[in-house]
Parts: sequence; structure tokens; C-alpha cells
Amino acid sequence: MAAGEESCSDVNSGDELNEDENLEYATDCDMESGDSPEQANEDNNQAFEVLSTEQTVQHMVNSIREVNTVVGIPVTTARILLNHFKWDKEKLMERFYDGNQEKLFENARVINPFKHGPTGDQPSQCSSKRCTSKTEKEQCEICFSTLTKHMMTGLECGHRFCIDCWDEYLTTKIMEEGVGQTISCAAHDCSILVDDASVMQLLKHRKVKLKYQLLITNSFVECNRLLTWCPAPDCSNAIKVQYPGFQSVTCRCGHTFCFSCGLNWHDPVKCDLLRNWIKKCVDDSETYNWISANTKDCPKCKAVIEKNGGCNRMLCTNGSCRQDFCWVCLKFWNTHTGNAYNCNRYDGDNQELKEKSRIFLERYLFYYSRYMNHMQSLKFEHKLYASVRQKMDEMQEHSMAWIEVQFLNKAVDILCLCRQTLMYTYVFPYYLKKNNQTVIFENNQQDLERATECLSEYLERDITSENHIDIKQKVQDKYKYCASRREALLNHVHEGYEENWWDHL
Repeated sequence: MAAGEESCSDVNSGDELNEDENLEYATDCDMESGDSPEQANEDNNQAFEVLSTEQTVQHMVNSIREVNTVVGIPVTTARILLNHFKWDKEKLMERFYDGNQEKLFENARVINPFKHGPTGDQPSQCSSKRCTSKTEKEQCEICFSTLTKHMMTGLECGHRFCIDCWDEYLTTKIMEEGVGQTISCAAHDCSILVDDASVMQLLKHRKVKLKYQLLITNSFVECNRLLTWCPAPDCSNAIKVQYPGFQSVTCRCGHTFCFSCGLNWHDPVKCDLLRNWIKKCVDDSETYNWISANTKDCPKCKAVIEKNGGCNRMLCTNGSCRQDFCWVCLKFWNTHTGNAYNCNRYDGDNQELKEKSRIFLERYLFYYSRYMNHMQSLKFEHKLYASVRQKMDEMQEHSMAWIEVQFLNKAVDILCLCRQTLMYTYVFPYYLKKNNQTVIFENNQQDLERATECLSEYLERDITSENHIDIKQKVQDKYKYCASRREALLNHVHEGYEENWWDHL
């Protein structure tokens, strides 16, 4: 959308914008380095590329200009429309040409740029011609100050305020609320978005302008289904993929993660199951299972009661309840008199619920303990790199060349990969129903786990100065076997996803 008249506010209309100035979105590195942008990933076999912050901004600029060239709308309006369609250019152009354009601009909360803006005949709006009167007064609808018209400005929606109020309003939105791409007009009943050119002209402080540009760039990545930021600390790279979804990507900083959810790469577990698992591990869901197995509810007020003595007559101390009941059958104690006593009769339904709670808890603890064990082992084995370097130095002292001892680094790499995969293989079956394919999966898991433990033992204990030659062959054979078994396990799981072998609980 265009801003108000330039002579009144020094803000150009959308058709008069300098594209290079208004598309100069900032990055975290803008004020820190003058280095040229890094080159994108040139490996044609990979389905992704790593973009530096400068390349990310350029990619956004190219997308905006492409739409601007094809549909002929101002670049700032194109940016808002692209953001509305999650930066899907094809979807935007399809809606632009095949749908109701007026409805399109309305839904995107912009003024139709193909229509003429407000005219000077409307006293509260800025005219399309240069203001000639410097003495004509106008009242700001925010601070109620009466100012000359050259100190007032507005948008094409017709709402006008003084320049100081605009600056304060925009600064609050940007710095305190962290809003960039969806700042609406300052009028309380107007949903029209403030365009980039107007924001940059109305803001007075350079720090606020930079923050706004960063918010726009961040929005571009976060809304774009083909882009994501690298989640590694202090990394400002973005990853661009050819297709969205569950896939492993590796940033230039060395961090490998899942493009879909941003967590560490977690094959063979899909993102939704992993999120459920993590939530299960950190919330009180399993505490509830323990409570179900070891406590009972008062039959009157439903307060949770834990038995702390041998007598089965319980007295509820929750507030004014004071109900006494039988711990065994959960009936009021007065039913235990005379012929009404039936505490010795089996109630299969209650017993079944209690047994189910115990079974669910035991099943969870089985997978959780093994998941945590491999996680702990992985942390320890990341420390192996330091000890391996020392062993590599020792081997070189015993007449082995530098290239000959690199097998140790390779072995630790594969060991850590196998540990990470094994860790997630105990999440995967927790949510599966048993069938013939899960048996095959468990056999593959068992084989990989056994080989991984053997490789770990070789690297931690069995390399000494007397057996360098012998252990080299053993380590090489074992890490190659581990790599092949890991690949076989993952291939089986992927095939199962494609063939719908896995039935979730």
C-alpha cells in the first residue's frame, strides 16, 4: 500500500518507490562484517543448500521482484501479499489472475494499488498533489495536537496522524511487541497493514529501522515452507530445501537437524511421535500412571488417598469430607456390617484397570530407560574424540603415517551415529502395535546394538601401544559392519512407512 502525500510527510507512494532502497532488508551481519556472501552448497546430490544471511535476504528480494515484475504491483505490496501466502509465489499468482482481486487485497489487508487513493476533497485524507499550504491546521487523532498539515501524514486508508505519533506507535510495535510484517494502521478500527516504505520513512531511529528489517527477514524464513533457520547457537545461516518435510539437513556450521521440526536428526522416528514422546518424558503423564497403580480415590469427594497403615478402614481428611471407606473395595465402611459385607468378592473391572496402569507404566519405563541409556552413552562418546586424538598421536609415534590413523576418527563418527539412531529406535516401537515387521525391526535393532557396544569397547579399552596393527583391522571391520547394519535398519523402517507396515497405537 502507498503512504500519504510526499510533500506532507516525505513518504513516497508505492508507485514511486526506489526498489533498491525499499528491498534493502537487514541481516544480523550488516553492521559486523564487510565480507562477501558465502557460496551456497554446490553438492548437486543434496536436496538442500545452505544460505548465508546475505543470501537469504537476496533470495527474499528476488522473490519480491519476480512477483512485482509479473503482476505489476508495488514491491512493498508484493511483499505483504507474499507473506500472506507464506511466500508461495505460484499460489499468489494463481489467486491474482484466477480469483477476485478485490477480495485478494482485502484478505491480505492492503489497499488495491490499481485504484486511485484518497483525494484532497476529503479533509481527513492526504491529496495526491503536493500540499501548497504550510499554514493550514489539522488535529492529530492520537495526541489531539493541532499542527500544520506538513507535520501530518497518513496511509491510503485515509487515517492521518502526526509524524511523532506515527514514530512512537511504530517503535512500540517493533521494539516492545516484536511485530514487523503485520503492523496495522494506527487507527483502532482499521486493519490495513503499514507497508515497508512507509515504516522506513516514518521511523526516526536507525536502531528501530534495523530491528524492523530483521523482523521482516525473520518472517520471510519462518513463513516460507522451503526455508528454516539453523537452530545451532550463534549460527545465522538458513537452509533452503527443494521440497518440505521430514529430512536430514546439515548446516555449514556442522549441525545436523530435522528440517521439519528443527530438532536433532531423529530417524527413524517421525516428528509427531517424537514430540509426543518428549512431552511424555517431561510432563506428569507417567506420574499419573504411578498414582493409578499405588493410590485410590475417595469414593465421596474423589481426593487421592495413599495408604500408610495396615488397617483397611480409611478416613478421608480432605476438607470437610471425613468419609470413611474400605481400602479394598472402595465402598463406604457402613456397608461392611452384617450381610452387606461383600469385600471378599472379586470385582474384575477395578482389578483390570489397576493392572492396565501397571502394565502401561512398566512398558513406558522399559523403553524410556533404554532411550536414556543410549542418550547418556552418546554424551560420553562425544568425548572420545579427545582420547582418540591422543591414541592417533601414539600410533604415529609407532611408525604409522597420519593417513593410516584416520580410521579412528571415522570409527568415532560412526559410533556416535549408531548411538543416536539406537536412542530413537526405542521411541519408535513404543507407539507401534506388534506384528511380523516389528519383530524384524527388533532383530535389526538387536544386531546394531550388539555391534555398537563392541565398537565402543574397542575404542575405549582395547587400543594399546602393543596392538596397533591388530586393532586397526578389528576397528575398521566393526565400524563398517555397524554402518551397514544401521543402514539396513533405517531402510527397513523407511520401507515400512511406504508400505504402511507400521500400525500406531
